[in-house]
Amino acid sequence: MIVLQLVDSEIVVQVLDRYSDIEGHYDVLPERCTGSPHAGNKPPSGVLICKHRMDRMALSRRTVLKASGVAGFAFAADTSVWQASAQAPLGEPGSWPWVRDLFDLSPDTVHMSTMLIASHPRPVREAIEEHRSGLDADPVRYLERNNNRLTDAARQAAGDYLGVHPSHIALTDSTTMGIGLVYTGLKLQPGDEVLTTEHDYYVTHESLRLMAERTGAGVRKITLFEDPAETSEDEIVSRIVDAVRPATRLVALTWVHSSTGLKMPVSAIAAALREVNAERDAEDQVLLGIDAVHGFGVEDTNFLQLGCDFFMAGCHKWLFGPRGTGIVAISERGLDAVRPTIPSFTDDAVFSAWLEGADEPPGGNTGPRMTPGGFKPFEHRWALSEAFALHRQIGRARVAERTHFLATSLKDALAEHPGVTLRTPRDSRFSAGIVSFDVDGVHPNAVVSRLRQHEIIASVAPYAVPHVRLTPSIRNNEQDIERVAAALRSIA
Repeated sequence: MIVLQLVDSEIVVQVLDRYSDIEGHYDVLPERCTGSPHAGNKPPSGVLICKHRMDRMALSRRTVLKASGVAGFAFAADTSVWQASAQAPLGEPGSWPWVRDLFDLSPDTVHMSTMLIASHPRPVREAIEEHRSGLDADPVRYLERNNNRLTDAARQAAGDYLGVHPSHIALTDSTTMGIGLVYTGLKLQPGDEVLTTEHDYYVTHESLRLMAERTGAGVRKITLFEDPAETSEDEIVSRIVDAVRPATRLVALTWVHSSTGLKMPVSAIAAALREVNAERDAEDQVLLGIDAVHGFGVEDTNFLQLGCDFFMAGCHKWLFGPRGTGIVAISERGLDAVRPTIPSFTDDAVFSAWLEGADEPPGGNTGPRMTPGGFKPFEHRWALSEAFALHRQIGRARVAERTHFLATSLKDALAEHPGVTLRTPRDSRFSAGIVSFDVDGVHPNAVVSRLRQHEIIASVAPYAVPHVRLTPSIRNNEQDIERVAAALRSIA
């Protein structure tokens, strides 16, 4: 929040809970806020104060929001105080109309494609633009002033969201990069094996194939169920545990299947594997890796509650983070079991060891050490904190409840069509935001094409057995569900 007050013909702006690690004097300009931080750019604490004389500019809501990058503000002049959201005539901050208005989506289209790539919400968009402008104006010095602290802030935000120390967070570009880094970096050898399933996506399977090619370890795939819409926790957990062998070192799974929308009971699987590990020596423990992208940003569950060792997810889907960003959360024993693949730019000990001619860097593996180096689209990585902040502002429990409500409403609507077969479980314990289905006698590609004619964006699951997918999220509403149901009546 920012608080504005009229003091001696000046607007005094206090920015709260936003860049609280910057201090200095900032001028509010018509389109941007530029500052002169204290020498050394030390991470300060407290409140950012922005001042500009009223006779030099007309203060607009857009100006204030550009300066603050937050969603709402309170204005104080004399004794009157009023609150408004960023460009928000559509509802109170945090309301679902307010959330929908954060996205610059074409209003005549029903966008149910969150699982593919997200539209940036306003706070993320504006943070990206702020950093892009800074880099374009003064690339070297802007990078020097901001890279370390904003990269650390993004890692801290991810750690806070998942309930882990930021030293256990690696920053990546995508789910694919995270899975590839972890699985191809496993310290395995001939005779070891990884257990996965026939239901997992190409990225998991291909990463494990590359890992096996490099290490000589084996990969085994099992089937967990016959019908995802009718499976149970007991069936899934028992099939996994029964398939674990003495040589098994990792179970590689997906939290929410992108083909059928089935949400796996990860916590129960982790608990069952702990019982297996209780009978094993430390070097023979079975680790649990999760492609978490379609639960991340939907479910109100953290890393410790899931109980996995590797949590890989892109941030540009359900979290509505900057495109081209992702994270990996790694447990303590997971860090011991994997080695970095790409040189890191965020672990000073690695670079110092190179400068000093040491054979290897000191200390153990960390999230920063697992973070691939190289020059990035920094403005996107630095804006990642805004996505986590937006979810905190809305409330993670509310996000989960809303997503499940819309997905359930959609499943209920689809189930009323006799020509539609749901592939996603109706039970929200076994589903998240993905709703998969088939239309009798119509190929999924044709269904998606016909929905596009109704300005409804769906997708086809890219598997050997394809299904139609619709993915309602917090940017959708009940009217979108009704439009989909009406369109399907003309197709099914």
